[in-house]
Amino acid sequence: MAEQTLSFEQAMTQLEQIISALENGDVPLEKAIELFQQGTELSKLCATKLAQIESKMEILLEQGEGNYVKKDFQSLEGDL
Repeated sequence: MAEQTLSFEQAMTQLEQIISALENGDVPLEKAIELFQQGTELSKLCATKLAQIESKMEILLEQGEGNYVKKDFQSLEGDL
């Protein structure tokens, strides 16, 4: 199982290494299955971390003379 202590960047680096190894095709079947499982777990970990960050993000928008209002990240998607 992918460790929850990995940073997003560490998980992505490991995932890229796994993808590269699988794409090269020089891996025995049993090892390929193991790598695929690890890659799936790392992918889920990355998706979870991104979802957590997105849910925490708030963007401050300046309105008028130094007044700020918090706006959820998701509510800005339509503005982009």
